[in-house]
Amino acid sequence: MSDTDEFRVDPHVKVLDEQVCRRARNAGLDAIVYAPHFTRLPEIRARAEAYSSPELRVIPAREIFTGSWQDRKHVLAIGLSDPIPDFISLEAAMAELDRQGAAVLAPHPEFATVSLTEADLREHRDVVDTVEVFNPKHLPTHNHRARTLAEDLDRPPFASSYAHLPDSVGVAYTAFEEPLEDEADLVAALADGVARRAVYRNGFRRWRTTAAELAHLCWENSWQKIDRLFLQGIEPTHPDHIAYDGKFDDAAVY
Repeated sequence: MSDTDEFRVDPHVKVLDEQVCRRARNAGLDAIVYAPHFTRLPEIRARAEAYSSPELRVIPAREIFTGSWQDRKHVLAIGLSDPIPDFISLEAAMAELDRQGAAVLAPHPEFATVSLTEADLREHRDVVDTVEVFNPKHLPTHNHRARTLAEDLDRPPFASSYAHLPDSVGVAYTAFEEPLEDEADLVAALADGVARRAVYRNGFRRWRTTAAELAHLCWENSWQKIDRLFLQGIEPTHPDHIAYDGKFDDAAVY
């Protein structure tokens, strides 16, 4: 635990190695949530366990890409008991998350073309447990809009580094007012609306992180990346992958 009674967690990190863990510990975090793109749940769990330590817990999660590439909506889930693929309908994903009792987080709402909209959040309000109100990839207008959505929908807030780069870890996190021990405790805290603070920096490091992460976003959405994802074979999280045994065939959008 950190020096205070708070439990400090970065609920959305895309990268994981020794450098990431070191930065998280130096930032006073108790845990990070590891949710890489296009990676199946068993692999995420194994990697998270390998990097967990008594000083820093690494909690596995999935950011599910619902819908098509042109109209995708990201949903972050912690506490999954069964794998869920990408590229299924939002409705099917929300129904499966509800069935599994996972904690459902709305990352970067209404950001770019990859996020839940206000209409989506209202429609699935009973399933969504918490709404992100800050990450350093956002500009101030995006964060203000996200906070307004969380308040209007009466959903508890969270902040994350949304780190696609190791240097981003520690710029933002969520601090719960009670100690949490493991993944199950975090899922319960998110689902039950346990009191928490969205903590973030606004100085030079925040803006340096914003610039670096936005540059990474441009690379990530380049045609080169799209070619790698969609023209060179089936992704491990595609609903047609053998790992899903046809369970999501009716919900697949590709």
